[in-house]
Amino acid sequence: MQFSVLGTTEVTHHDHHLELGGIRQRAILGYLLLNANKVVATSQILHAMWHGNPPPTARKMVQNAVSGIRRMLTTHPTTTTLRTHPPGYQLRIDTETIDLYRFRRLVREGRHATTTGNPHHAAQLLTEGLTLWRGRALADLVETGTCWSELAAIEDERLSAIEDRLDAQLACGKHREITPELEILTTTEPLRERLCHQFMLALYRSGRQVDALRVYRRTREALIDNLGLEPGRDLQQLQQRILEHDAKIQIPVLAH
Repeated sequence: MQFSVLGTTEVTHHDHHLELGGIRQRAILGYLLLNANKVVATSQILHAMWHGNPPPTARKMVQNAVSGIRRMLTTHPTTTTLRTHPPGYQLRIDTETIDLYRFRRLVREGRHATTTGNPHHAAQLLTEGLTLWRGRALADLVETGTCWSELAAIEDERLSAIEDRLDAQLACGKHREITPELEILTTTEPLRERLCHQFMLALYRSGRQVDALRVYRRTREALIDNLGLEPGRDLQQLQQRILEHDAKIQIPVLAH
């Protein structure tokens, strides 16, 4: 049995999509998957489902949803179990069956490959992890108004993994290949200085010094307008090095 949260909530058994029940049951399953193998207090579930304002029947609704999830798990052979464990519930599961946890493992392995001087392997691992994403995490729940802090944190994990992969590709001399993607990313995430840094570097290495400096100005304006802050030291130093044609920011020897 495979569980997917990097996109719409899905559970498959031998490539067959299982029926997950109503939105409340799907939401509780999703929440337990995000907290796999942890004991999740009933009060925590209530807060997540009803934003701290549960109706009088909320505990009964949670119990009914848990019963529905258990029926799904017991209908098909699986080692995954949902146990009552005071003060709440615990989803006992092999995390390799959840796409989120496979993504996290691949990102860890990719980052390790980077630190050990193997950017080609790092790029492959990080790309493999990012291909597990089919949309926003628990996208079907987000559409109904779910806005858990966990989901914002997971989205930041995705963006950080993209930045790590882009760094690896830059180290491999793939600056021209990633320029179009960085154009889109810096437009949708104008305040992420690391993406701006990568875009400027990719443009400069592609012989587009003027465009690289234009990206710096655009990012500086966005930071000042939205946060009242100047760009960080790394971005300022990169701008200066581009102006000076500093050899240290040319294509790395590794790429040749």
